[in-house]
Amino acid sequence: MPTILIINDDGINSIGLVTVAKQLKKLGEVIVVTPEDERSGIGKAISIGQVNMIETDFCDGIKAYAITGTPADSFLIAVNKILKRMPDLLVSGINIGPNLGIDDLLTSGTVGAAFEAAIHKVPAIAVSYCLSEITAKTREKTKVSIKDLELAAALAYKAAKHVLEKGMPPEVQIISINVPEKADCKRVKLTSLCYDGYGDIHTAEKEGYRIKSWALRHYPDGDPGTDLHAIKADRCISVTPIKVEFLHNTEAMEELLESLSDP
Repeated sequence: MPTILIINDDGINSIGLVTVAKQLKKLGEVIVVTPEDERSGIGKAISIGQVNMIETDFCDGIKAYAITGTPADSFLIAVNKILKRMPDLLVSGINIGPNLGIDDLLTSGTVGAAFEAAIHKVPAIAVSYCLSEITAKTREKTKVSIKDLELAAALAYKAAKHVLEKGMPPEVQIISINVPEKADCKRVKLTSLCYDGYGDIHTAEKEGYRIKSWALRHYPDGDPGTDLHAIKADRCISVTPIKVEFLHNTEAMEELLESLSDP
């Protein structure tokens, strides 16, 4: 049986985690290793101090471990300390909130876990439910139910089944799936990342600034064909293939290299 590792950034008690785990159990051995509490916005950060871990009760007899570290810590601890091998697949989510565009890609703890998996050559699927009002720890977030997440969980199952049976598509290391609220299962678009960044998201406080609210309306609209446009304008499910690869234009650096080498 294939081994499927599940991680999220919303914490061990997230409704999204439970919902997707129940679906993926049909495909193989599922193990959950994830932060104990919410670690949204942490990206691919790893912990410098001690990371504590406890085995915890979970649904349907699935082995689950809660750690005090980050989603990326969760992957590294899972493969090196618990499984002591690489899983066949990493599924990250279901995140309660969108992961859209370049800023979310680099900020999200959900996608951060997928990045860590991709770096270690493990196929990764990140699944996000695009709640319109997404400020962490708000009433809107806690109101999300298993019924709300049924489609996202079904898509995670179908994507995982395809990857386990046929492998990842060529030149793809992460599949990012974003599902809008009240989505139509037949309206699915293949998209690219939107490369427009966040706007002014900080609100003035007495001694500085903080992010007081976080909503889908605050994101850029994105051009047609991008993940943001698919979610905001078209109300479609967005499926974005990602490869973890930075370009290195060494030829363009030759003149600078000469300057650096000049005595």
